[in-house]
Amino acid sequence: MSIGKRAAVFGLASWVIPFAISFLIFPLKRWNAPLFETLMTLVVMATAGALFPLYFRGRAVSVREALLAGLLWLAINLTMDYPMFAHGPMKMHASVYYSHIGLAYLTFPLFGYFASRLARQ
Repeated sequence: MSIGKRAAVFGLASWVIPFAISFLIFPLKRWNAPLFETLMTLVVMATAGALFPLYFRGRAVSVREALLAGLLWLAINLTMDYPMFAHGPMKMHASVYYSHIGLAYLTFPLFGYFASRLARQ
């Protein structure tokens, strides 16, 4: 599988995993919204932590490639997520979406960059 295709497949997984988990824990949002938000942030971080080693399995870690993959994953997450929140039942304004949800996806390029630098030491 080409590097671009591999990055895209892992990018899709970086969206599907948190999305699926959000469905499982969504009832918690009614009882304790801050806890739900914190758990979802941790889910995104754990997803990044689990996917990057799998993405680079059997290959040398490249800081540039990790950052580019993380940026692609960010773009995939925003592309998949935003239409559902903007036009779906939530009907969130863009500023609300990006401040509540969208910024969390910056975890992917940031995690990829800093973890790859650590791996290269």
